[in-house]
Amino acid sequence: MAEPPKCAEIEHLSARYTVCTFDPAKDTIKLYGAQTLGMGGATYDGLNTHLLRNGQHMSFAMNGGMYHPDYGPVGLLVEQGRQTGALNRDDAFGNFFMKPNGVFFVGDGTAGVMETEAYAKAGLSPREATQSGPMLVIDGQIHPRFLPDATSLQIRNGVGILPDGRVAFAISKDRVRFHDFATLFRDRLQCRNALFLDGSISSLYSPEMRRHDRRATMGTIIAVVKNLPW
Repeated sequence: MAEPPKCAEIEHLSARYTVCTFDPAKDTIKLYGAQTLGMGGATYDGLNTHLLRNGQHMSFAMNGGMYHPDYGPVGLLVEQGRQTGALNRDDAFGNFFMKPNGVFFVGDGTAGVMETEAYAKAGLSPREATQSGPMLVIDGQIHPRFLPDATSLQIRNGVGILPDGRVAFAISKDRVRFHDFATLFRDRLQCRNALFLDGSISSLYSPEMRRHDRRATMGTIIAVVKNLPW
């Protein structure tokens, strides 16, 4: 019996989105930093080559957080249980620091999105984690700094947790404002918590959707990984 589609194209407030959902109890969600992959900026082709050497391949991938000019993570990054970037609680300018920001994390069969201060207090030790900002939805509420009539329009991508515990990744096909993107997660997807991953450079790898953004160069990649059939 064929698996149901993981990705779908939907419309919300007259903008088009691709939304891909995965069950952390069944799907292997991993994070890969550019420095771990040993390259000046992570790419989907580079990650696929890395995985193939280990008898694996990816069935989905998306850029997974903000990075410095050397492609190192701005905040927390945990890869296969190893912390390669520290939790960042500083105050500064830019989307990452538009507080509250937050963390997307994956454990054994579960995943979550949590505001940074709550994450710091929770004392979690996830298998995978990436910090980004701002939060889009916090406990069912839209980020307080988002304006319904804001003029900043960008291609944006983010991640949220569905009511049944599945992870929803979304990327806009049109330029959208933060507020509209947040309502996609809260009102359309019913996510109580969702995190912005990035804008402008947002990209997607989805063979199912026949999409492979080859020009994308990233600091961190979130991927759904499978073993090659033998």
